[in-house]
Amino acid sequence: MKLFPMILAGLLLLTGCGRNTATGGADQPKAVYRQVSATDAAALMESASDYILLDVRTQAEYDQGHIPGAVCIPNETIGTEEIPALPDKDQLILVYCRSGNRSKQAAQKLAEQGYTNIVEFGGILSWPGETVSS
Repeated sequence: MKLFPMILAGLLLLTGCGRNTATGGADQPKAVYRQVSATDAAALMESASDYILLDVRTQAEYDQGHIPGAVCIPNETIGTEEIPALPDKDQLILVYCRSGNRSKQAAQKLAEQGYTNIVEFGGILSWPGETVSS
């Protein structure tokens, strides 16, 4: 029976270790973004009206096929400088790439820049809706 409290304490510690937060310094709040599935993102796009759909792949990848209405800002260009195409730091921004790696990186960088409503939904490879090419 003494083992049960130790296991319970361990589980409680693990529940605080989510994948969608950055570790800030001791005096910094954590920069956070949400992760959802591509299907959930599609549903969110149907219900929300004021959002930006952000494709963080390269321009060449974007030109080959992207989700309609998406804006291309490659992950590699997102740094610490302000992004003119994303002026409202509280606006809903839905982020995707090809498979989900770059979108996570970009979402984290945006959160660290002070964007407060970032939703990362992986890659276009799992997108259930239509795509268009430039």
